[in-house]
Amino acid sequence: MEKVKIDFRKTRFITSSPDIKRLPTDLGSEIAFAGRSNSGKSSALNAICDQNHLAKTSRTPGRTRLINLFEVKPGCSLVDLPGYGYAAVSDSMKRQWQKSMSEYLQKRNALRGIVVTMDIRHPLKDHDRLIIDWSLAANLPALILLTKADKLGVTKRREAVGEVKHLLSEFGGNFTVIAFSAWNKIGIDETRNVLQDWFTLFHGAEATPEDELLPEDQDQGE
Repeated sequence: MEKVKIDFRKTRFITSSPDIKRLPTDLGSEIAFAGRSNSGKSSALNAICDQNHLAKTSRTPGRTRLINLFEVKPGCSLVDLPGYGYAAVSDSMKRQWQKSMSEYLQKRNALRGIVVTMDIRHPLKDHDRLIIDWSLAANLPALILLTKADKLGVTKRREAVGEVKHLLSEFGGNFTVIAFSAWNKIGIDETRNVLQDWFTLFHGAEATPEDELLPEDQDQGE
């Protein structure tokens, strides 16, 4: 069967929750976005879905304080997890974010893959490595998005990707590393292709009635 092309532009917000107990039924396929609070995680999600205000962004790091669920198509969702490691908030709030994120990563059966966002100029901090370690232990694929790639020239960008791939070799797994910029639209198509492959692998390629329409015929009204 020919692979169904997912239209990420149709992604819509479903719910926010402080913990997994109040998330929708643990079924289908979910891909989680995790990253430091200043890594451009929510901006990356918005760029992938070609929507400016789907995931809330702010100049103040740490805006994502809840688990936010977005439906790409029935049975396929993206999840914006609380940021970690940087936000200027109380220790108790940081502990709550860490608890809710860890609980989601360890207990959510629908989780099929993890996207880890890192500033291309400051990759692989301690918390990033913990998330990567966890994805390996859980046998889940990990996509490393090196965000803010517009801050570097083409040569430096290529060198940064190569260096991160080299450093990831110590983990012993296979990772996809993509230079990404929400501002300059760098790496968006590559990222969509990876996410599509994950959804197709775990959710199946069966088309829903909406998927069978060509993109120009679909209703973008949400």
